[in-house]
Amino acid sequence: MHISTRKALPRRTVLKQAGIALGLPMLDAMSPAFGASAPVSPKRFVGVSLSLGLHNPYLVPKDKGSSYTPSPYLKSMQDIRDKFTVISGSSHPGVKGGHTAEASIFSACPMGRGSNSKNTISLDQYMAKYKGDETRFSSLVLNTSNQRSPSYSESGAMIPAINDPRKLFTALFVNDSPDAKKRQRDIARGGKSIMDIVRSETKALERQVGPGDREKLDEWLSSVRELELRLQANEDWINKPKPKVGEAPASPDRNNAPDVMRAFLDTVFMALQTDSTRFVTLHCAGNSVRSLEGVDESYHSLSHHGQSGKKLEQLAVVEKTTVDRWGDFLRKLQGANLIDDTMVILTSNLGNASSHDNRNMPVLFGGGGYKHGQHLAFSSTNNYPLPNLYLSMLQNLGMEAEQFATSTGTMSGLV
Repeated sequence: MHISTRKALPRRTVLKQAGIALGLPMLDAMSPAFGASAPVSPKRFVGVSLSLGLHNPYLVPKDKGSSYTPSPYLKSMQDIRDKFTVISGSSHPGVKGGHTAEASIFSACPMGRGSNSKNTISLDQYMAKYKGDETRFSSLVLNTSNQRSPSYSESGAMIPAINDPRKLFTALFVNDSPDAKKRQRDIARGGKSIMDIVRSETKALERQVGPGDREKLDEWLSSVRELELRLQANEDWINKPKPKVGEAPASPDRNNAPDVMRAFLDTVFMALQTDSTRFVTLHCAGNSVRSLEGVDESYHSLSHHGQSGKKLEQLAVVEKTTVDRWGDFLRKLQGANLIDDTMVILTSNLGNASSHDNRNMPVLFGGGGYKHGQHLAFSSTNNYPLPNLYLSMLQNLGMEAEQFATSTGTMSGLV
């Protein structure tokens, strides 16, 4: 019996040598020498963002490395210490504007003010564009309070969020009525007929322009074809029954912001478990905290604490409970053996909500198969680019990305 000793040819090498940025088809030279490899579990991403930040002195450990002493917010998460990393001293280069920088949490795009300001594609939508076609929902965009989101399309358009956990559960797991399915099919087929018209008229235009413009039109037609394929995929999903799960998560207390977050994450967990989607953002928009014991001021007022001891004491109740709910989500992923294939981040555009400072963003990063259990401490005065983490995540998905936004490489120290 002859045993081949050839090595598989990595796709990244071929791409660099060819000098192109397109994904190549799988070639024989890229296959392992000893036959087909074992099936690979799908990779997932869940981005949880907070509109009012986290108080860094209560979140960030005083010491760094794998032997760090837990901060007050992290003490209750030591049973899953090896499943997440604390990252401090990072931010998005060039991003400022206080609350308005919410739009750049996952795009890392420096934006100005006024009509000329334009965002770029967010991390989740970048993932969904290239990896989201295998599930019923290419992505889920969620908000605990309203329809605004930090998820943006390639053209810089904001993706409206689902802001009711019951509606989210219904969309994921309750089969549509025959009339609703017909409406969805009509929309999909109507979209395809528009694609036919666009393609026909563009072909006629191609005969009237030069080679350079024809090349641009060909590229644009390719994107039209991509949209057409997505519409077809949507129509196919219409006729497939939705997965059956247990009861919907308990309805949240709308005056308890961390509980609203919990209700969404419980449903997100079921969405990942049933492979209904693989890419999710949840923006926590500062809901009421009136029913939290020990809290008698508004969440926004507490975030502008001005170092007041009374306000900080109440803020700690809100924020620690929020971090605990994120930890609960990691535990559920761990219990279902999903955590090593699911990257989960908790962050905010505000490093200091009291002063509207966008530097030193709070970052907890869990799952994804990384070696965790450490505090990656970068400089608080010369921040490390957080987009480097985003690039690491894209490559973790198997994407051939070399840069995301203002990244300078993959994240240092992340194994």
